[in-house]
Amino acid sequence: MTRFLRLCTGLLIAMSLAACAVNKDNASDEEIRAVAYSDGGQPRLTLYTMVSNDTGSGAHTSLLINGSQRVAWDPAGSFRAEGIVARGDVVYGMSPKMVDYYTRYHARETYHVIIQELDVSPEIAEQALRTVASYGAVPQSQCALSTSAIMRSLPGFEALPSTYYPNKLEEAFAQYGPTRKELWEYDADDKSKVLQEYNSELVAQQRAARESASE
Repeated sequence: MTRFLRLCTGLLIAMSLAACAVNKDNASDEEIRAVAYSDGGQPRLTLYTMVSNDTGSGAHTSLLINGSQRVAWDPAGSFRAEGIVARGDVVYGMSPKMVDYYTRYHARETYHVIIQELDVSPEIAEQALRTVASYGAVPQSQCALSTSAIMRSLPGFEALPSTYYPNKLEEAFAQYGPTRKELWEYDADDKSKVLQEYNSELVAQQRAARESASE
């Protein structure tokens, strides 16, 4: 019995530590400035909801913010590699190609991605950028909770629910009239392949840019 209790205690501690794990990325201001991307277009919020193809349950929530620059709020996310610049849960330098890779990274044989885009005012986009930059990294399983808190802090979005459930946030955001599309892909359930492909190309581009600047 004592051995069983020790085993249960060990499992609970391991689960607790896993649940409290946070991203420790801490890019410098210089690194962030070097990759900052702006398309100069319409300020916009894009809510991503990753959904299980087997059960229909939500697995992950993230938010793309397009303002004076475009960043991804990727709470407790795993879209990280050598050439990707992130601080906490904010991924910087979200160019069109990077957005494409980011979306494809999450869509595979086991999950599809719901993409909801909503145009907002420049003021709301800038407030969203400031909020995610100061929010810090969050523990695993709190992706929807942290994203809903960020969105609820924006003018006009106060009615969104505070929720742990990605699907509930997606359904509530739908009431604001965003455009909606889905991405289905059937690659093997190994996200690292997409990330490796993108990161190899990204690192090569960054190296070429540095060499060109030094000439």
